Amino acid sequence: MTIGTFTISRRGLLLGGAAVAAAANLPRAVLAQEPVRMAGIYTVPVEQQWVSRIHIAAEALKAAGTVDYSYTENVANTDYPRVMREYCEAGVKLIVGEIFGAEAEAREVCAEYPDVAFLLGSSFMPDEAANPNLSVFDNYIQDAAYLSGIVAGGMTAGNIGMVGGFPIPEVNRLIHAFMAGVREVKADATFQVSFIGSWFDPPKAKETAFAMIDGGADLLYAERFGVSDAAKERGVLAIGNVIDTQADYPDTVVTSALWHFEPTLNAAVAAVQAGSFKAENYGTYSYMIAGGCSLAPLGTFEGKVPAEVMALVAEKEAAIKAGSFTVAIDDSEPKSS
Repeated sequence: MTIGTFTISRRGLLLGGAAVAAAANLPRAVLAQEPVRMAGIYTVPVEQQWVSRIHIAAEALKAAGTVDYSYTENVANTDYPRVMREYCEAGVKLIVGEIFGAEAEAREVCAEYPDVAFLLGSSFMPDEAANPNLSVFDNYIQDAAYLSGIVAGGMTAGNIGMVGGFPIPEVNRLIHAFMAGVREVKADATFQVSFIGSWFDPPKAKETAFAMIDGGADLLYAERFGVSDAAKERGVLAIGNVIDTQADYPDTVVTSALWHFEPTLNAAVAAVQAGSFKAENYGTYSYMIAGGCSLAPLGTFEGKVPAEVMALVAEKEAAIKAGSFTVAIDDSEPKSS
């Protein structure tokens, strides 16, 4: 593991370019103080859609001089606690990452280093008594997923395939929200739902999607990488998740539910700077009303989605942002129709 360095690569330039652009939108409170030593610990490559959002937000703060950011990727769950300890011993003051596969062990490390702030993706809520320095988050972007479902409802004959990573609450709520959006337009739509048991296995996701297309799906919900590849090869449509991949699939991806990690990370860094970081649920910073998610522009599909469908999207989006409409949260495991 290398701490305090950054390897220049094509992917770094691509991710870093977005980070520099985002830096201009940072609040003054975040920009005002000495850089916070921050580390990212990721179990997958930084290109993976979920982790890429964290990485881009961190690079934005690094570009602004707000954090001194290093990271380690492809960390096995069994090795996660060791990497956490190494960063803590190196003097890092804020650690960001995901501990879905190492909950108990990671929380033990947090307890060992009470002077380090931890902001970690988790399926469980914070425990102030056991870990007062551990805040949790996830991409609770059900608002954007719901709106993307409305778009999908206007573009399908009614058979939709949905490929997810694991049936954990954070994923389940997105799938349910998407299905609720579809039903606003296509009440009798049916869904094929499958989980591949991995956060990053594009070949498996692709094969699962192929099976759904063979089962009649004419539109796919791409919660995982690999699904849009299957859609492209078979000539069906797809709806993306977390990042906008339309540039890579201009005739396939209609829109995407986008996650913006900046509100989450900016709030955490500001709390560290102020000496007020404590155990909290940062998941609400992913809500649309907090600026944590949005619906990607239609781009190449502009004018191809029925006007009445986009009018409904605009109406619901305005209501969500105004706080007059709340997308229902259902964390139960979704099933095929």
